[in-house]
Amino acid sequence: MTVAMQALFVHGMGRSPITAFPLLRQLKQNGFSPSWYFYSVTFQNFTSISRRLEQKIERLAAQGDYVLIGHSLGGVLLREAVATLPPGTRMPTRIILLGSPVRPSRIAKALKRNWLFRLATSDCGQLLASDDRMEHVAASQVPTTSIIGTKSLGPLKKLFGDEENDCVVSYSEVCADWITEEIRLPVSHTFMPSNSLVVKTVIECLKADQPVLSPAPDQNQ
Repeated sequence: MTVAMQALFVHGMGRSPITAFPLLRQLKQNGFSPSWYFYSVTFQNFTSISRRLEQKIERLAAQGDYVLIGHSLGGVLLREAVATLPPGTRMPTRIILLGSPVRPSRIAKALKRNWLFRLATSDCGQLLASDDRMEHVAASQVPTTSIIGTKSLGPLKKLFGDEENDCVVSYSEVCADWITEEIRLPVSHTFMPSNSLVVKTVIECLKADQPVLSPAPDQNQ
């Protein structure tokens, strides 16, 4: 029997896997075996979070083929974790980034000295504000799709100018020459994992890679 393709979701900063419930549900209904990874930026630093994620990915890789989906900071963590996988580890067939920055966030830079921001986001917030640290997060070496939100608000014009943005990150903060595919959608940043258009697009991208999939096993049986 063919084993269902595994799909791991990693949420963004200050969020939780609950934000991706519609995506996880649709993944299962479309023949994938979905799972998620939870972390807290308030109580864990970037290195400890990414190392634990690396271990989870190792376990997935040992079980068969898999894809990775990361929202915002989740995509940064995925790139770091994949880059540090032990030699010989099975690599993901695709990474999908949802509004995930590949360069420092101008919002994080603006808030990096704010005590409330520092308290809530700790080391991960400072990483997103750092040119040097973001530059040292490895580029993806596997096929990578970046889903980019374009739904912004007028009051943000002072921060982003005329640059395309999703209310949190701008186009220049999420684009890179190593990204295989860019998809722009009229959605805002925070609720991308639960947005029906984003969910539909993710499923279409993954099914294009795996046109024939067996139904995911019912783990409750």
